[in-house]
Amino acid sequence: MMEYKDIIFETVNAVTQITLSRPDKLNAWTPTMGNEVKNAVENAGADKKCRCIVVTGAGRGFCAGADIGNLKDRSESGSTSTVEVDLHHKITDFDNNLGPDISKNFSGRFSYMYRCPKPIIAMINGPCAGVGLIFALYADMRFVANEAKLTTSFSSRGLIAEHGVAWILPRLIGEANALDLLITSRVFLGDEAFNLGLVNKAIPRESLEEYVAKITTDLVQKVSSRSIAIIKRQVRDSYFRNFNESLKIADSEMVKSFTDTDFKEGVASFIEKRPPNFKAIGSV
Repeated sequence: MMEYKDIIFETVNAVTQITLSRPDKLNAWTPTMGNEVKNAVENAGADKKCRCIVVTGAGRGFCAGADIGNLKDRSESGSTSTVEVDLHHKITDFDNNLGPDISKNFSGRFSYMYRCPKPIIAMINGPCAGVGLIFALYADMRFVANEAKLTTSFSSRGLIAEHGVAWILPRLIGEANALDLLITSRVFLGDEAFNLGLVNKAIPRESLEEYVAKITTDLVQKVSSRSIAIIKRQVRDSYFRNFNESLKIADSEMVKSFTDTDFKEGVASFIEKRPPNFKAIGSV
């Protein structure tokens, strides 16, 4: 595992927390941070000791967007390069037997989050803008502080909808709302993010960490990691299939589930009225 400069990486009780750690800059995104986050997610995805991943920000912010110094350098140089991570290098391909292969339809900077078999939760504790917002949208679930300020910000910087957000955002909140947020670059709060369907829940900042901890505890103790990995891929794969194709995949995966030890354990634990002991997934 690489040594991290712009993030903090720790796994406790099967939950890996990845903390963007440039608090004096509201955790503004840098190429170094981008490389480190990708490395950390891939490591956690392959680690049998990890069952759930939480991404958040140090201090009072989640991520204020791209570091303004990097944007200034790019504007002055006229650079057209958008590659910040080695997209071809992967620590692991995870387990290709866990659901349909989605790699052919998802590429680019944050595609590794969709391919990761572990559930990823964005705990948005404060300001979240630009690439920081996109990063959060690639998570599987999002919980935000009521008072947190969010913005797409691209149009106010002379930029466009980056890194697939023009595809993701309408699927989350509908075209009209997506165009509103993207075109105006207006600031909106956590409460509105919840009302729009952008996040799963908005919570008072002082209760956010405790609330997310309850979610992760349930994911670790009550839910099959194998089931989560397959469900993640089923949902993302379904965007490119009609109903009958998606149903055929579900039927095939259900047959496989019937023969898996997690199914036997899930039924046994229910009958015996005890917590399940599902197996860990990962290659290391």
